[in-house]
Amino acid sequence: MSKNETTHGNSKDIFSIYQENVNKLFTGIKQSVPQYHQSITNVQQEYLQAFENVIDSTITLQHEYVKKVGIATNVPEATLKVIHDTTEEFVKAASLQNQVTLATIDATQQNIKTFNDNAKSFADLNRNILQSWISAFATKNN
Repeated sequence: MSKNETTHGNSKDIFSIYQENVNKLFTGIKQSVPQYHQSITNVQQEYLQAFENVIDSTITLQHEYVKKVGIATNVPEATLKVIHDTTEEFVKAASLQNQVTLATIDATQQNIKTFNDNAKSFADLNRNILQSWISAFATKNN
């Protein structure tokens, strides 16, 4: 029997009412997930753009100030190398962190799928045990 048949088969049965309301709840949640995902993505992109704009504006302002005041901005080669090397290491670390985060998310998703499969198997096992008990203890009409 399908969910719809169960839900509408006996509208006064408590389990049918319970199932119908649970279905409505999850349908509502499932419909909102893409909206939340898009909103979070939009906020992240807007934040990143705002942060980039602040940094760019700060650098531009500092550059203009230093130029007008006449401060020398040349940096020794060794300092340039340290700055470039530090930036490269930071980019590598961020990339590694992203890989670990994505792997963790993938593993979590797989664990949830495994839990879901196990929950279904557990429910089937319990159904079989219950049916076995009912069969064993049911009075036989002869």
